[in-house]
Amino acid sequence: MADMRDKLRKIRWRVGLLATGMASLLAGMGVVAVTDAQAAAGCRVVYSVPSQWQGGFTGNVNVTNLGDPITGGWRLTWAFPSGQTVSQAWNATVTASGGQVTATNVGYNANIPTSGSVSFGFNGSWTGSNTAPSSFALNGVTCTGDTTTTTTTTTTTTTTTTNPPAGDAMARVAEMQPGWNLGNSLDAVGSDETAWGNPRITEALLDNVRAQGFKSIRIPVTWSAHQGAAPGYTIDAAYMARVKEVVNWALADGFYVMINIHHDSWQWINAMPTDRTNVLARYNAAWTQIAGAFRDASPKLMLESVNEPQFANSSGDAQNAQLLDELNKSFHRIVRASGGNNATRLLVLPTLHTSSEQARVDELVATFNALNDPNLIATFHFYGYWPFSVNVAGGTKFDATVQKDLTDSFDRVANAFVARGIPVILGEYGLLGFDRHTGTVQQGEKLKFFEFLGHYARAKKITTMLWDNGQHFGRTSFQWSDPELIAQIKSSWTTRSGTASSDQVFSAKSSAVTDKALTLNLNGTSFVGLRHGTTDLVRGTDYTVSGDQLTIKAATITRLSGSRAYGVNATLSARFSAGVPWRIDLVTHDTPVLSNATGTTSAFTVPTQFRGDQLATMEAKYADGSNAGPHNWTSYKEFDVTFAPDYAASATKLKPEFFAEVTDGSRVTLTFHYWSGAKVTYYVTKSGTSVTGTTA
Repeated sequence: MADMRDKLRKIRWRVGLLATGMASLLAGMGVVAVTDAQAAAGCRVVYSVPSQWQGGFTGNVNVTNLGDPITGGWRLTWAFPSGQTVSQAWNATVTASGGQVTATNVGYNANIPTSGSVSFGFNGSWTGSNTAPSSFALNGVTCTGDTTTTTTTTTTTTTTTTNPPAGDAMARVAEMQPGWNLGNSLDAVGSDETAWGNPRITEALLDNVRAQGFKSIRIPVTWSAHQGAAPGYTIDAAYMARVKEVVNWALADGFYVMINIHHDSWQWINAMPTDRTNVLARYNAAWTQIAGAFRDASPKLMLESVNEPQFANSSGDAQNAQLLDELNKSFHRIVRASGGNNATRLLVLPTLHTSSEQARVDELVATFNALNDPNLIATFHFYGYWPFSVNVAGGTKFDATVQKDLTDSFDRVANAFVARGIPVILGEYGLLGFDRHTGTVQQGEKLKFFEFLGHYARAKKITTMLWDNGQHFGRTSFQWSDPELIAQIKSSWTTRSGTASSDQVFSAKSSAVTDKALTLNLNGTSFVGLRHGTTDLVRGTDYTVSGDQLTIKAATITRLSGSRAYGVNATLSARFSAGVPWRIDLVTHDTPVLSNATGTTSAFTVPTQFRGDQLATMEAKYADGSNAGPHNWTSYKEFDVTFAPDYAASATKLKPEFFAEVTDGSRVTLTFHYWSGAKVTYYVTKSGTSVTGTTA
């Protein structure tokens, strides 16, 4: 993905899945045996606090079982040394008695194999200090990072049992959830994995990703700069060794791992319609070498035929489908013939463009039918409804259109594959605006999108792999850039969260404060209460709830807003019976004030007194009412590409990309839309490279 992909395609759907199963059929008849068993017990716990704020924090706990397999459930206990409390948890049930805390498994993670791990997270509160616990115990055994052995006499009775059949790919897919992408590193186009700005991959990075609760990792790999000329197309030995090193680190951490042929898809594979012989020879040579290098790797390694396959200068859909089918089948034949674990390894096949359009799904179904291999996984990618995903054409909100785009996409894939017992991995997901930064889409609307995506993927049994090219989880800091976002994503892995129509309540400073109402989206939860910091507000006095309508009283807003300086005066927390709380900012604002300005097409800013408000979108029209600037099929321009607010500098930037498609000598009417509902009109005139801006 990353910077290149937005240039290649405007709309991207993405999904994927993995699975493979191992089982044996054991049968016995009433045989009773008395044996002395050597039971080993031991564990290691990694406790981290990825985010902390005044009075609150998010905790992550990763537990590794170093002893004999744990089946039927686990219990982790510890004591908070500073009186911290837990308010919500995911991937575990957490209870407390005084300072003593107990976390127990949820249904799907009750078993921990030897050297296996489970992770869970929670939101908590603290006062004074937030000192980390010093000791943990797993099922009563103190976690020292070592093992102890005890001898017990055990009576066992064997009976006829049936385990899942060998090759149960769907079962393995469930074990992979959730997944993460190591983007913009080994897939970087260039001679080195740092070419796109990320540092070299380290063991510590993978360890910390694992500690966040991820169970699978997709490692995109671009081979083009490390592959020799025809006829051998030899992959550089040092580069292959580096890929193997990273893969082995991930496997050692307990990850399921996926590697692929990545940006080669648009660098040279896309020439297949006009250069079929050479492209196929190079592709086959690459997979012959990759398959040989990894033939004996752990079965937890998966191979993906090609990332986002695409073809240039083809005759149309029919030829595209035929060429991708040929690539997928050639990949399958080469890997299976290489022997070792590759004979039954899970293989991942994409649709054209990794799209979930029905025609693309049907094409991949035909390939699966022809191969008739139980160890195959279908994959697609999903980056949301394009206007919302990049914030263009007025797509500022997670509305019914955005939601339907998601449900339609997931339904098509689930009906075609999952319903037939074929696993699906959402190989990449996110928002296209994230290629720039995570603020392109408004925070609350973004959170609602990810809350729903996680829920619907679970409902459709689709394993998800978050695309992260370094803008989410710091490659050296090991901290999340947006703790609120990742808390919502993590919560969605196991439950639903309540949300609301907005995460902002605006009150104009120039007028009297009034009651403010929000619509609650309960999402199957129930509303528990409203809190300010650690203080519960009083229902019926500070706020009222009627059906799905939450009304915050004027007196409450006035009291909490203090001197009512412009901006966020107070933050409330709407709490529900499940999931993470919903943040509500109380904002004091007045209509923004713009000023006249001059500049150039390469550097023009509108002086803006935002006065506590925030910019949502911008319209641009010529005097005759026609649309101005890029994407002239809509008056609403693309956020952060054609314009962007700079709150610190009290300015609104108009980008060179905007003026590049404005008619010279014309006067353009701009309408700035703000999240309070305010609209402000401004005029710009382009004359050569000079720009004049006026308020009238």
